[in-house]
Amino acid sequence: MSLRYALLALLTAGPLTGYDAAKRFNGSVGHVWHAPDSQIYPELRRMQKDGLIEGQQVRWGPRSTKTQYEITDGGLAAFRTWMNTPLDHAPERDAHHMQAAYFEWADPDRAREILRRHIEYYTTQVELLTAVRDGIKAGTDPAIVRRLAHYPEREHARIIAYKAYTYGGMISRSQVEIDWAVRGLALLDEMSLTGEPNLCP
Repeated sequence: MSLRYALLALLTAGPLTGYDAAKRFNGSVGHVWHAPDSQIYPELRRMQKDGLIEGQQVRWGPRSTKTQYEITDGGLAAFRTWMNTPLDHAPERDAHHMQAAYFEWADPDRAREILRRHIEYYTTQVELLTAVRDGIKAGTDPAIVRRLAHYPEREHARIIAYKAYTYGGMISRSQVEIDWAVRGLALLDEMSLTGEPNLCP
């Protein structure tokens, strides 16, 4: 997947300036596709050049203007094509599980700290993603409010259902990482006491 499809997804909820796209990215598609502002602005310009979006100058404050981007028919067609195309799975690059596989080289206390940080990170993710999912289901999350306003009411239930389903998957995945790290802490304790692991999953 490239950044442009994440931006096209964002623009299917209505026109945005580059500033608004960058600001709203993290609270919406940014949960599934990370991109810094420094990548978003140049990509919007490339997308305009490729005819996927069009920009027009709009008033910004009393004396300035900004470019507001709107998805074109070509952009909608490209996004629909991407949405209907099965995606290859990227090769794994998981530094945390790689590190855990070689904990015999680590000081046990440092290994415990690594796993505790892993638990802390994913606990925060569960809390954040749960709040967003619950806001989507309640129709109060800012991103879903904006999107629903752009579509007829008959479409609202399925828009909400697909977004809530996706966040539910991310919550489950984060919880799996927490459970894995908790088991790792138990394994470290067992190894320090007996030198023998409990091989039960």
